[in-house]
Amino acid sequence: MLQELSHMDRITQLQDEIQQLLTIMSSSIAYLTSRANFVQVGHEIPITKARNPDKYDPPDVFEANKKELVTDLMVKAKQVEYLIQSLPEPDPEEKQIERLQALEEEMEHANAQYVQAVNRAKSLHAQICDVLRNMLDEPDIVKDEAG
Repeated sequence: MLQELSHMDRITQLQDEIQQLLTIMSSSIAYLTSRANFVQVGHEIPITKARNPDKYDPPDVFEANKKELVTDLMVKAKQVEYLIQSLPEPDPEEKQIERLQALEEEMEHANAQYVQAVNRAKSLHAQICDVLRNMLDEPDIVKDEAG
């Protein structure tokens, strides 16, 4: 059980790291598309649009930021890769089948206990209702005892 919790902790940690990786990717794309200047990529294709200088970063700043984004992305990818490597190997299929069958038997037993408890509660409820009904149907007894 403790080992399963440890595996679940690793899976949760992996989910968190993947979420952070996706956030870094999204932020990188947002930065690259919003802070880049339009550049002519071919002689036949002219630049048809221009950005205000305050809307894009100078080339040296843009390159430094790109390198930082790549570094962040690589570090996070390595962390995700490490967590994936630390996950345990899946159990053989036969062992998984045995475990699932044991869990199913355990669940059936728990369900039977639940049904018994519900039936017992219904029985007790019916008994209490009968007692209360009898008490309320016989008002003369209450008057005789008080009088």
